Amino acid sequence: MAEFDSSRFLKNLTVRPGVYQMKDASGNILYVGKAKNLKARVSSYFRGSGLASKTMAMVSKIAQVEITVTRNEVEALLLEQNLIKDSRPPYNILLRDDKSYPYIFMNTSHRFPGLYYRRGHRQNAGKTFGPFPSAGAVKSTLNLIQKTFQIRQCEESVFQNRSRPCLQYQIGRCSAPCVNYVTEAEYAEDLDDTRLFLEGRGGELLASLEARMDESAQS
Repeated sequence: MAEFDSSRFLKNLTVRPGVYQMKDASGNILYVGKAKNLKARVSSYFRGSGLASKTMAMVSKIAQVEITVTRNEVEALLLEQNLIKDSRPPYNILLRDDKSYPYIFMNTSHRFPGLYYRRGHRQNAGKTFGPFPSAGAVKSTLNLIQKTFQIRQCEESVFQNRSRPCLQYQIGRCSAPCVNYVTEAEYAEDLDDTRLFLEGRGGELLASLEARMDESAQS
């Protein structure tokens, strides 16, 4: 394979958000990363100075860079963490120890499961999504989920003692299952869509949302 021409590659690279996969001459994935601006982020690897020794070693092995453009940074983040978990790239060293990285926990044993930021020891009575590369990445994802699917994020002690909806309901970020403003079946549908989103199953999520919109229009 010919030597990787970074200048030519970067010249035509998009400024949109997405994920990049650095590969060696055999097609093995060296590193997976995400970016708000792909051109700016990938360019930083080839600037020739100021790089850590580990990064310089990786760059010397790059034979190709595979780009996946996403609609936004959060979508890029979810794709990145799924690719890292599946392929275990050697230069994503810091993500090898899942116990030290943050993740999203879903307490599925509850009739109205919530979503929570967690780090360290995995909890058994529920489902986990991650690891994520940073605490900020988890919080950004939870924020988007709250706005889109209105899944609760309050702790059990708060949920059990509510007698009226909290501020999150009033600003459209929770469906208030604590006071039965949503049925278990309705909440379960939102939770299923949340799972699809967190697992990166965009096609299935779109089909689910379209089906629910059609059902709502016919009722």
